[in-house]
Amino acid sequence: MTTNFKENVPKVYHGTTTVGLVCVDGVVFATDTRVTANGYVAHKKGKKLYRISDNLAMTIAGTVADAQNVIDVIRFYVKKYELEHQAKIPIKSAATLASNVFSANRLFPLITQVIIGGMDGSTPSLYQIDFFGSLTEEKVVSTGSGSPIAYSILETSYSPNLAVKDGVKVAAKAVLAAMKRDTASGESFDVGIIDSEGYHELDSNTKNELIKDLW
Repeated sequence: MTTNFKENVPKVYHGTTTVGLVCVDGVVFATDTRVTANGYVAHKKGKKLYRISDNLAMTIAGTVADAQNVIDVIRFYVKKYELEHQAKIPIKSAATLASNVFSANRLFPLITQVIIGGMDGSTPSLYQIDFFGSLTEEKVVSTGSGSPIAYSILETSYSPNLAVKDGVKVAAKAVLAAMKRDTASGESFDVGIIDSEGYHELDSNTKNELIKDLW
């Protein structure tokens, strides 16, 4: 009896658009929710934006299993830091931790790319980490298959002087543009904000109003 090798290969889930912006009073994240596997839509409500702590969040793009592994590791060490120091972990320290996780696996890379950002007191910051652990600080960044389309909006609409309320519109518009033109991005979108009040996400009604205003 012959064995079809393809039948034994696990499905790889990938495809996305994620965006992060530094604003004067906080950090804004936006992602789509479509998850694709081997050319078809595997999930319409995939979570790609994760709260790590009150002052820290991250987005994922790439292989879902690898990304979830990274999230679990980051959450563990962030909670450990908070318990030991009775303080919030600095954003750069959390980003460096993520970079070390990727770097430690560079011979068998974790196929995912993350954006990590948040607030150190009143100071917002944002970092991007690639497959091999390269860490860069950014003011505006997009990852995933729809990122070239998202950048077309970000490069014309983003300003370092944006307030969070305006940054939300820019981030959402960038993701919506990618959802319209990138087959691996779509369905719906999530928007998260970290400001002086902590982490929160836009509810469905607010997102529907955004769509009406922007599209």
